[in-house]
Amino acid sequence: MTVQKLPPFILPGERVVLFDGVCKLCNGWVKFLIRHDPQQRFRLASVQSVQGQVLLAWFGLPTEQFETMAYIEEGELLVRSDALLCLFAQLPRPWRFLRLLRVIPRPMRDWCYDRIALNRYRLFGRYDSCLLPNADHARRFL
Repeated sequence: MTVQKLPPFILPGERVVLFDGVCKLCNGWVKFLIRHDPQQRFRLASVQSVQGQVLLAWFGLPTEQFETMAYIEEGELLVRSDALLCLFAQLPRPWRFLRLLRVIPRPMRDWCYDRIALNRYRLFGRYDSCLLPNADHARRFL
């Protein structure tokens, strides 16, 4: 029996979402997750944070320019549309039904995801620095 070593900063059973902390779209997504995750299933970390940088390096992902959201559960990493759909599947109705988009082949889903991700600053804007969580949400962040 092999024992899987968990990534740094992650406790057994934790689910972590890595996001671009200066991206306005990504921050909007984080606010959406916080609002629609009353059971607080997900922990959050910006890719610019110390924790985010260590987790990116742990999984062999780029630490300077990051073009996707990442989701870590049970020590496994999901990115792009797989990460997004996995998160939707764990949210309450009606959001959970978006997981049905999984019937669309991954290359097509990821192509659509990439078009938005690669143009997110131009389309939605960016902050000069990472936003800090308010006191009510601080426990949700690594």
